[in-house]
Amino acid sequence: MSNQRTKRVVNNGLTVVLFLSPWLIGLVAFTLYPVASSLLFSLTQYNVIKPPKFIGLGNYVALLQDKTYLTSLWNSLYMIAFGVTIMTVVTILVSILLNNRKIKGLSVFRVIFFLPTLVPVVIVSILWVWILQPQTGLINSLLALVGITGPGWIASPVWAKPSFILIMLWGAGGSIIIYLAGLQDIPEALYESAILEGANFMQKTVYITLPMLTPVILYNVVTAIIGVLQWFAEPFIITSGGPDNATLFYGLYLYQNAFQFFKMGYASAMAWIMIIIVLALIFVLFRLTKKYGNSE
Repeated sequence: MSNQRTKRVVNNGLTVVLFLSPWLIGLVAFTLYPVASSLLFSLTQYNVIKPPKFIGLGNYVALLQDKTYLTSLWNSLYMIAFGVTIMTVVTILVSILLNNRKIKGLSVFRVIFFLPTLVPVVIVSILWVWILQPQTGLINSLLALVGITGPGWIASPVWAKPSFILIMLWGAGGSIIIYLAGLQDIPEALYESAILEGANFMQKTVYITLPMLTPVILYNVVTAIIGVLQWFAEPFIITSGGPDNATLFYGLYLYQNAFQFFKMGYASAMAWIMIIIVLALIFVLFRLTKKYGNSE
């Protein structure tokens, strides 16, 4: 009897492994192996044509002395500090307004805010090139009608990053939808109790909405930070990192090192530093979120 049970367990185990094998093979071949390879390549001088040459931490030391790399890191940190912050505040405010059932045509507004996320990235980028042109762009043309000389936008080193913050806001419909889902989960009884206590809109937002929405805010902020550090398509199409490297973001410079300069080891080292930066930022965010949640 025990032998039959053992055979049945073994057969069931083999069946499970058989069904999982496509996923396991894919995990090893397309995730674990590339990750391990990139770590090894980051310790080598590798240009694809010649075999990798082990140089230890040479790539990491060279990155700290690379002014262009430091510029790309600063550009991405700028977008995280200002772009992600502005986007978070704006999307939360918009979500709270769209969650008001008293607004007529609420579903139409929700669709309007979500539509930009459905437009392909290439089309979006070309559209913004037209909108943000200093001389003939849509925004500056409209400003000229009222006698205002518009800024240089993507052609100006000063206005280039604010231009990309504007692009981030335009495509933030996905975050708004997620915030709306989080707002729907907040018990209405909390707001009713607050109204009975005489709380106004601001007090309800600060003491009820934001604390209850903290996990959703954390999720959106973390995904936005990762997205900014990996940002490639829009800056590549719109400005190619210019003017004067003002929009040379981390992901774009990584791409240039890997596929334009063929410095695969250098690019791999950049990727691992990016992972460390993301983990450090996420750790800080989790600590701040935990502290904020405990203080309520």
